[in-house]
Amino acid sequence: MFLRDLWYFGALSSELKPGQHLHRELLGQPILFGRDHQGRAYALKDICPHRGILLSGGEAQQHGDETHVECPYHGWRFRTDGSCAAIPSLTADQAEAMDLSKIRTRAFPVHEDQGLIWIYYGAEDSGEPTIEPPKLDMPEGEKPRMIITDVFNCSVDHAVIGLMDPAHIPYIHRQWWYRTKKSVRDKEKAFGPIERGFSMLPHTPSANSFVYNLLGEGRTTEIQVQIPGLRTEYIKAGGKHITIFTAVTPTNETKTAITIAIYWNHPLLNFVPRPILRLAGETFLGQDRDAVNAQQVGLAYDPNLMLIHDADVQAKWYFRLKDAWTKHRDTGEPFRNPVKPATLRWRS
Repeated sequence: MFLRDLWYFGALSSELKPGQHLHRELLGQPILFGRDHQGRAYALKDICPHRGILLSGGEAQQHGDETHVECPYHGWRFRTDGSCAAIPSLTADQAEAMDLSKIRTRAFPVHEDQGLIWIYYGAEDSGEPTIEPPKLDMPEGEKPRMIITDVFNCSVDHAVIGLMDPAHIPYIHRQWWYRTKKSVRDKEKAFGPIERGFSMLPHTPSANSFVYNLLGEGRTTEIQVQIPGLRTEYIKAGGKHITIFTAVTPTNETKTAITIAIYWNHPLLNFVPRPILRLAGETFLGQDRDAVNAQQVGLAYDPNLMLIHDADVQAKWYFRLKDAWTKHRDTGEPFRNPVKPATLRWRS
């Protein structure tokens, strides 16, 4: 159920200092994200091939110019490329006779940019990445100014389509500073394909979007969605920007991690106390979490589900993109984006 040969969000740059590492579960597999003593990020399968303990329970050591992760069980050491560097229990003649190059844990390609660490998750023998890592459309050197995280107790598919669903807003996100029941009205938005996804093309925010109205003249917003589960909203006004990047990352089949990184240089947000901004974001995301978690009660009975026009077309596109990417991987044929330009209408 997980897409492969794609870049997934792995960790925040701010979570790792040189010589540190941390454990994550990603696509049902244990991953160690680390930063070597020279400051470079890396990722390993967080399993010692000797006796199966998590390598992240050990420490990162500096040996010359190399960083080694030491297994906490028997002290086996692994380089950041996954190769075994030492087995302390071997005698001198045993060490000379054993080919340590044949012992390794899997290493994953990583890319670090804009305060985000990406991991390329392919097949075991997929080799180097075949696509470029994601890059947000922002001025160079931008770093997240606020991070909001949560965990949804659902599959990645329900998390993705739950967050993109436009029809739930007046019911789940009903608050005076965003939307109210009385503000529901007809919406019409133009969409088009982008690389491995689709975009709600740049437009003037709806008149019932109270917060957007504070940004000043010339304000526009664009929302991009890409597989495997990346959503980016670009808000621009007066030459300034607010960029809200959301990574929907499958932990396993029944749990999904949500990470929201917010970037801005618009002066409005500098005047709002940071705790208020955080409370608003956590409230908004928490409402989505509670909705999809409650949804799991009904889904446990395996009901037949339906997607309708036009409000659910984005969900249909998401599933078609997944199918097209899977076909591309299975057949080797070029990936063909199934999304066509369209104008969708709904009430929200």
